[in-house]
Amino acid sequence: MQTEDTIVSPITPSGEGGVSIIRLSGSQSLPILKKVFKAACGKQEFASHQFYYGQILDVEGAAIDEVMAVYMASPKTYTREDVVEIHCHGSPGIVRSILDVCIDRGSRVARPGEYTFRAFMNGRLDLTQAEAVIDLIKSRTQSSQRVAFSQLDGKLSTFIYKLRDQVCDQLALVETYIDFPDEDIEQPHVCALGQVAGSIRDQIDNLLDGFDSGRVLREGASILIMGRPNVGKSSLMNRLLGEQRAIVTDIAGTTRDTIEERLSIGNIPVRLIDSAGIRDTLDPIETQGVQRAQSLAGSADLVLLVVDGSYGITSDDTLALSYIGKTRILLVINKIDLGRLPLESPFNHFPQVPVCAKTGEGIEALQKQVEVELLGHPYDFGGEDILLSDRRHRDALVRCRDSLSSFSQGLEQENSPEFLALELREALDSLGEITGETTPDEILNRVFDKFCIGK
Repeated sequence: MQTEDTIVSPITPSGEGGVSIIRLSGSQSLPILKKVFKAACGKQEFASHQFYYGQILDVEGAAIDEVMAVYMASPKTYTREDVVEIHCHGSPGIVRSILDVCIDRGSRVARPGEYTFRAFMNGRLDLTQAEAVIDLIKSRTQSSQRVAFSQLDGKLSTFIYKLRDQVCDQLALVETYIDFPDEDIEQPHVCALGQVAGSIRDQIDNLLDGFDSGRVLREGASILIMGRPNVGKSSLMNRLLGEQRAIVTDIAGTTRDTIEERLSIGNIPVRLIDSAGIRDTLDPIETQGVQRAQSLAGSADLVLLVVDGSYGITSDDTLALSYIGKTRILLVINKIDLGRLPLESPFNHFPQVPVCAKTGEGIEALQKQVEVELLGHPYDFGGEDILLSDRRHRDALVRCRDSLSSFSQGLEQENSPEFLALELREALDSLGEITGETTPDEILNRVFDKFCIGK
């Protein structure tokens, strides 16, 4: 992306509304404002970070709209460039007209994520904080908001920079021996280097241990409702959604395809999928539904395997279980209002929650147990916690840990300082990819392509 141009775009969602905001960023922001804005006070001098009331004029001098305009001088802006914001009425036609006149006066339309990219390039944000911006915008639960804001606040960055300092200290010591090739690394230094490398690996492992919880809070979880026909799968989905989304009848095989809805269960954004009843059938449409359910079971984060607690385990229940594979299972024992029979092995080995989807009994306990199964415990994200939630960060940390492990092995094998230094430099490069110091352009493009125009 070019950063020399002055860019413009709406920073509020498209469509009708009370107010829309148009942002310019770049060296020509103030000159463009002076050309398109007529202040009601008659002055065309703008103090930084102060709102002015007036009109936006087209190139012929005709008024487009009455607005509030603010000029913000660098570096105390989002992009650390000169920034102008125009607060106009939220008409799509007015927004287009103001954009057009700003473009006519020398700006160009901003690309997706370009404002945040400029903030990154100008040192206001590192790459983890830039990624947190889009995570915060897309967050759907309070916990996902907190995870994103913690990263935006720099907690992850601070941790990574601390690790980098420790690795740099290791590298400086090793390079001392490179400068004096006739000297062998002394045994006390070997022990100290090994201990510090082990400590850094332990810190990385502790952060990696929380990745699954962080990923679920950030990305959400896929939960598949599965079981034989007429055990109450659709009733359970309707109860969890709080609305009649799936058709419920006494006729077996009513659901022949998957039904998907999004909701939040506790702190977790969820994609909930109701599937066809699992049984041996000659119906070609129903067979496709069963096959689709089996396929989805392999990619789900959790399967809610529903059984009829009043009827006992059948061959179709066992067939449904065989289709799930290695995916985590939470057994939902439904229809407890009609009685409850003991479960046979291996069904009695799974975590289980008794419910009545018809009346709602046990649903709150089920929601809490879903949170436990996906996060390991009812998760309460604290403001001081550091939670790893991005796969890119995880991959880089794994590579850093592997390089440190190779470094430790090299110490034990008495490898030359040059080879030891190489492993430490690779560890540093991996950490630098997280914060953006050594991130390839291809990865940068992927990160900022996720943004919407205006951010």
